[in-house]
Amino acid sequence: MATPSDRAPLAEQVEQLLATEGPLAIVAAGEPVLRRPTERFDGQLDPALLARFVEALRITMHAAPGVGLAAPQVGVPLRIAVIEDPAPVPEEVRLARGRVPQPFRVLVNPSYEPVGSARAAFFEGCLSVPGYQAVVARPAEVRLTCEDEQGHAVDEVVTGWPARIVQHETDHLDGMLYLDRAELRSLSSNQAVAEYWAQPAPGEAAKALGFRLPG
Repeated sequence: MATPSDRAPLAEQVEQLLATEGPLAIVAAGEPVLRRPTERFDGQLDPALLARFVEALRITMHAAPGVGLAAPQVGVPLRIAVIEDPAPVPEEVRLARGRVPQPFRVLVNPSYEPVGSARAAFFEGCLSVPGYQAVVARPAEVRLTCEDEQGHAVDEVVTGWPARIVQHETDHLDGMLYLDRAELRSLSSNQAVAEYWAQPAPGEAAKALGFRLPG
């Protein structure tokens, strides 16, 4: 249980962040906060401040734009992330990647574990590593456990692209970037991905750039 003295610095930090309107600044790779495990949320922010912080994360994620954002990405070392994906993709992409719309959700103290041994590999990017993408092989299905912003327990199995988002954002809370799990030979600028590797799956990229895909 966090003590009052533990809570104060984080609450003050969040209050300072929220002192200005609009999207928050997203910190980039190299900032120490992105490489440190976060502090488990245990009431460090009172309900009103937590609601304001969650709304700021939502606004920042939309403005970026992105489909997920973790608290460390705005400099706050708390185990909180938000996700939302309207999934405006062609049908062939939806089928290949399992990318289906996800409503706005708040993940408090999330963790995940693989369900089965199937893995899927796709290009992935990160708001804290702007301008680049790389292929990451991840479990195709995971069990997510967390709470929502109201403190209600969540325990569910997530598949396809939503599972990728959950893993990416939860990794942020453990001090990991997607590049730690990526096939580094696949690292490509956003321009190169759009020009060469816009296919639903990265098979052509694997052949041309010389990396292996699972399976």
